Amino acid sequence: MALRWLIYGAYGYSGKLIAHQAKKRGYQPILAGRNEDSLEPVARHLNFQYKAFSLDNIDEVKKQLEDVDLVINCAGPFSQTAAPLIQACIDTKTHYLDITGEIDVFEYAHSMDKAAREAGIVICPGVGFDVIPTDCIAARLNAQMPEAEHLALGFDSGSRMSRGTAKTSIERLGRGGAARINGQITDVPHAWHSRWIDFGNGEKCAMTIPWGDVSTAYYTTEIPNIEVYIPASPRLVKKMRRMNWFRWVFNWKWVQAKLKKKLEFQPAGPEEKERKNNPTYVWGEITDGKGNKKSMRVKVKNGYSLTAEGAVELAVHTLSQKHSGGFYTPSRLYGAKLLDQFTIQ
Repeated sequence: MALRWLIYGAYGYSGKLIAHQAKKRGYQPILAGRNEDSLEPVARHLNFQYKAFSLDNIDEVKKQLEDVDLVINCAGPFSQTAAPLIQACIDTKTHYLDITGEIDVFEYAHSMDKAAREAGIVICPGVGFDVIPTDCIAARLNAQMPEAEHLALGFDSGSRMSRGTAKTSIERLGRGGAARINGQITDVPHAWHSRWIDFGNGEKCAMTIPWGDVSTAYYTTEIPNIEVYIPASPRLVKKMRRMNWFRWVFNWKWVQAKLKKKLEFQPAGPEEKERKNNPTYVWGEITDGKGNKKSMRVKVKNGYSLTAEGAVELAVHTLSQKHSGGFYTPSRLYGAKLLDQFTIQ
């Protein structure tokens, strides 16, 4: 079967990784993005077709998707790119995947569930490290304790952020953290909760962060209370909590622009050697109303390597299997067994 799919934002750090992974597996997706000068060298190197187009005109986007069965959106910030691409995908009956970790984007994608069902297409955001491994752990824990009321997830990685991930984090600074409380996504202070967690490589102090699972894990499990943690020294926890007193400053556009400008002098993301030497430890804990707990730990590939492999795997799976239209999380689309492809023994 000819798989007609397109990678939008193919010249970004993660977009390039996904394109190279597709080539490695013998597929030939169309590469796309706004900037032809950046796009053409990547397409030429991989010997792929390409289309240069912006997302400003929805009719033009739909025209570009007429001969495409699936899109992987890799162009952040997804708060700006997801909505026009999702709408165009619905109108052209094109499956939509992306690698976002932005809570608001997950929520928007979920709000389009009915339209996706009527169009008969899959909408599945978060087909990268955000949120494949944590989503699969949530699903497996929930299967062991269906009556759970609280879910905590987390991960530990020594890998550097890509520029794109760092820019997205800056955009969130002014709002603070996020957690799901009694079924509702709620803005909370930075480092709202802290605790000591063994993610799989020794116990560490950790703090809550506004990670995508605050949205997606609820649709996977229906557990009403969800938090996500990363390691943070007690000193950093104190620093983040002090930041809450003036975090509104980070909503100013000129402050965000200044912080993002500093990132331009940093590498686009970790090189291959760094990715190989920095796996990720992923942890989950589930609790019921009686205080019973179950936990799970897995060691997986580096987050950016997992993103490249996961995005391609889910694209091929979506195109080669029959799915009812609608909104999906990665584990609901593929099954929690997806995690096994990225686990390191």
